[in-house]
Amino acid sequence: MIAETVCSAVSAAGLGIAAITAYRKRFLAAARIVAYSLVPLGLVMTGAVEWLARTAFSPVAWAGFGVLGGAWLLFMTTRAVERRRGGTRKERKEAKAAARGAAVEPSASVPSLGQAARPAPRPKTKSGGADAADDFSDIEAILKKHGI
Repeated sequence: MIAETVCSAVSAAGLGIAAITAYRKRFLAAARIVAYSLVPLGLVMTGAVEWLARTAFSPVAWAGFGVLGGAWLLFMTTRAVERRRGGTRKERKEAKAAARGAAVEPSASVPSLGQAARPAPRPKTKSGGADAADDFSDIEAILKKHGI
């Protein structure tokens, strides 16, 4: 009963402030204030305030909020551990299979093509670093590893 009265008073005060704001020719701000001040009145009319007041003083409701908080905490903890381990068991299995497939493919193709199919060693550039094609092969290997 008291909560409904307070919400109604807050709505009335907000509507008064909106009227003053509109009088000062600030209509957009006045419309926004009216919207905010109608929210408590709407909550009273729907019965949400009464439900909230009943819930706030109920020990069973607080125990329910505690259980929900514990479930949320457990869920977030398991997600954090799963991310730290590197994904779910299925994702790890798929990653291992992809790694095995990538490791088998190049060695399987070399004997069937013979000695002539093997690429010659690339000469070093003047700077002593690897060639630009080597950089791209590293990137391709990383992308293949991640299945892209």
